[in-house]
Amino acid sequence: ARSGGNKNGNGTHHNVSVMRTNTQKFLPNYFRPRSLEKLFFCFPDPHFKRKNHPRRIISERLLAEYAYLLQPGTGLLYCITDVKELHDWHVSKCDAYPLLQRIPPSEADADPCVQAMRVKTEEGQKVERNRGSKYHAVYQRISMEQEETLSLRVTASNFFGSVETATTTTTTVNGDHKE
Repeated sequence: ARSGGNKNGNGTHHNVSVMRTNTQKFLPNYFRPRSLEKLFFCFPDPHFKRKNHPRRIISERLLAEYAYLLQPGTGLLYCITDVKELHDWHVSKCDAYPLLQRIPPSEADADPCVQAMRVKTEEGQKVERNRGSKYHAVYQRISMEQEETLSLRVTASNFFGSVETATTTTTTVNGDHKE
């Protein structure tokens, strides 16, 4: 891949490449755990039909993979879309995921990557020409120390879904307490 910068390749970016692949199937096969600084999801397909929501690129299952690949404490996940409903979906899924913390909008707006997503991507420019709205959010992967304090427990039942915290649930059945 050509370095970032001008058309002659005289830029400041190194070790940058772009792949077009099905991340829902293959992403963990390409990268070592905790090795990525940033992941970008720019104007993904909104999959409006409810039956197609599992195909959305931001989901509980895929957030587990993204967190697995992002560098703890510094890794960033960027989302941008021109569909408010999809943005709300992204925010609700990412806010609920315990290994990600939202970067405050004032900080995110100052990030040059956010500006690049908004005005330098082909889709961002198209939305701009059509005077459409753009919605973005940035999340940081929590540190290993923060993760340990959450006492996360991964089980067979939640491996492909959301991560649950290790807590004891007490249930009363016919007057008997069970944990």
